[in-house]
Amino acid sequence: MAKPFQYHPLNLLFFFFFFLLFMVVVSIPDSDQLQSSQSHVLFEIQQLLNYPQVLSTWNQTTDFCNTEPNPSLTLVCYGSDLTQLHIISDNCWLPQTTMVPQSGFSSDSFFSTLSTLPSLKVLSLVCLGLWGPLPASIGRLSSLEILNMSSNYFSGPLPQELSSLSNLQTLILDHNNFTGRIPGWLVSLPLLAVLSLENNSLSGPIPFSFTRMENLRVLSLSMNRLSGEIPNLQNLTNLQVLDVGYNELGPHFPKLLHTNLLILVLRNNKFSFGIPEEIGSCYRLQQLDISFNGLTGPFLAQLLSLPSLSYLDISGNKFTGVLYGNTSCNARLAFVNLSSNYLTGELPRCLQSNSSTRIVQYSGNCLSQSSAQEQHPYSFCCIEALAVKINPHERERKSIKRSVLASSSVGGIFGGIALCVVLFLGMRRVYAKQTVKTPQTRLIVENVPPAYTLKMLSDARYISETMKLGALGLPPYRTYSLEELKEATSNFSSLNFIGEGSQGKVYKGILTDGTLVAIRSLKMRKKHGIQSYRHQIELISRLRHRHLVSFVGHSFECYPDDSSVSTIFLVQEFVPNGTLRSCISVHMTEVVSGHKFTWTQRIAAAIGVARGIQFLHTGIVPGVFSNDLKITDVLLDHELHVKINNYNLPLLAENRIQVCSGAVHTGRKDQNRGTANGDRNDVYDMGVILLEIIVGRVIMCQSSITIAKDLLQVSLTTDDDVARRSIVDPAIHKECSDNSLKTVMEICVSCLSNEPTDRPTVEDVLWNLQFAAQVQDLWRVDSNSNQGSPFKSAE
Repeated sequence: MAKPFQYHPLNLLFFFFFFLLFMVVVSIPDSDQLQSSQSHVLFEIQQLLNYPQVLSTWNQTTDFCNTEPNPSLTLVCYGSDLTQLHIISDNCWLPQTTMVPQSGFSSDSFFSTLSTLPSLKVLSLVCLGLWGPLPASIGRLSSLEILNMSSNYFSGPLPQELSSLSNLQTLILDHNNFTGRIPGWLVSLPLLAVLSLENNSLSGPIPFSFTRMENLRVLSLSMNRLSGEIPNLQNLTNLQVLDVGYNELGPHFPKLLHTNLLILVLRNNKFSFGIPEEIGSCYRLQQLDISFNGLTGPFLAQLLSLPSLSYLDISGNKFTGVLYGNTSCNARLAFVNLSSNYLTGELPRCLQSNSSTRIVQYSGNCLSQSSAQEQHPYSFCCIEALAVKINPHERERKSIKRSVLASSSVGGIFGGIALCVVLFLGMRRVYAKQTVKTPQTRLIVENVPPAYTLKMLSDARYISETMKLGALGLPPYRTYSLEELKEATSNFSSLNFIGEGSQGKVYKGILTDGTLVAIRSLKMRKKHGIQSYRHQIELISRLRHRHLVSFVGHSFECYPDDSSVSTIFLVQEFVPNGTLRSCISVHMTEVVSGHKFTWTQRIAAAIGVARGIQFLHTGIVPGVFSNDLKITDVLLDHELHVKINNYNLPLLAENRIQVCSGAVHTGRKDQNRGTANGDRNDVYDMGVILLEIIVGRVIMCQSSITIAKDLLQVSLTTDDDVARRSIVDPAIHKECSDNSLKTVMEICVSCLSNEPTDRPTVEDVLWNLQFAAQVQDLWRVDSNSNQGSPFKSAE
């Protein structure tokens, strides 16, 4: 079967964003020169490849560690070691790439040369015309964490030597000519989170061993020749993207854990049974493409109202059912294709409105009042709907008996009567099912800037959040000299001293480019060399998110006698507007902007905190858990957006000192702050923050938490709105809708459960807060239009 070579937007996005990932992935440059042996390796590469053109500029005076990155070439060093190498052809985006390496090129010798780079962690060789089998010497690059060799001409099976790369987290081999089966030994890569083998010639089934790849977040196998059933992937709790389009997989719909699923693409396969109803509750799902299969059964209308869905394509299937004009739609839907099914009824009015931001296709059904796009007569869909209810085995038996039935006129008469009766009963059942199952629609529209809303593949979180450094307005992470930091702080002047906490002294500074920063000074209790802190510094450098106080660099101060580290300086973005508590709780001496936060602002702040926690847990590998978060750790930037300023990092925890402060000491009953319940510990801390957001009072001890929690629980069991509002901060109790308030109270109480396993996930917390924000917005609009009392319910 010939594979279509497609340059549709999905593939271009996938390839483009991975390119961006490698261009902005965390770099920690240093002023040291690259080791001469490693420089020699780069010169050998220069001789083997005659492109991109920038390679020809290398000479004996080239300072490899300090060359400016460009779209074709990026080198990143740590100390005197090369850690990242990205080489991408100048003509990478052309449909045809004719360049090939120098004559006499050998892939084996090429990768053998690369294997002499002992610290290489990221290798990207894209659109270079590399050909032949992937050599066994690839297995000697033992430090690799990210490997991208897409858009080349590699062929043959995937070499088993790849299983030796025990640190590998991302493997991208798209757009090559690999053949054979997908090897089961890929499960032996313990940290693998991204596996992308798009557009090759791989065949056979997806290995059953994939059911054990619990760290996998992205599995992209589209445009191959894969066949058979997809194994049960319900154990893959981290899976967010599954793309297996343009294969021959099926016939059963894959079994997935739908909680974290963001993108599901099953386009152009052989799936021929129904879709599970659980798909209709995938509240994080952004893209669903199940087009051009043989899927049957009723269409799940609740898909149209999934709060995060922006792309829905069910065309070219055999879905049946009745659509209703009053069906609700998610406002984010940008593309909907219902074409070529057996749908009847009326196109939902939410899909009929003319909008330049939404494309709706629905031709080839039997919908009424749809003259804009061609429809079949109603009877066509009735007959076909009946036909697709016969399973394949039954259809085969009926075809054998067809000649016998045709020979009997009496049988023909009774068969016609039976057909009419079954048709009538079948249609009644379809209508009844659609009437009874009218799902409650919960629209969620985040009140957040579009710069960081989740978009297609770019935010499926297998692409690192570090892509968004430009959107955050932060400089790239780098190593600073001690002299630069002294200049920034006027030699650590007392006038620039901000304060001292459990994680060292903090000074305000101004970098030479005018960037305001906060510089944290950590005195090391134990003597270690710089190399001992490499892993911890790399983890810190990846903590970049709109709702985290992000790091922009570091510096080491060493003892002169043995060169061990005496002090580590961490350079963070400067967050100027105090803590979240200063805008919420009473008895504060200073309130930002002269007023307390409204209820709408408080929900938005809580959503920001939840997003920050979510990134700490899932946005980097490994995740950061048990962060001991307090409301005083939540800072406000110049636009009053929240940023978390406390992480459970080994480097900070090792040097933490006990300091008395006004922060709450929760005394939580699950004192074990290890990784077993680390995510639920952070959810508990989120509950304490929500508690203070609701009551508007400073909470300083466990007894205060218990009392406030009990009050909330009692108020939730009554229908007395006035009594419930008596608990709420008087500054905002008249401006919040009852449904919004109850939703926040309920999730707060759940977060504060004594049993960690009874607490919700951070995703559940985020979903409920978003729902509370949407309900509040709708209530406020309704109240303003009716000029009603603030105590009116939002129901």
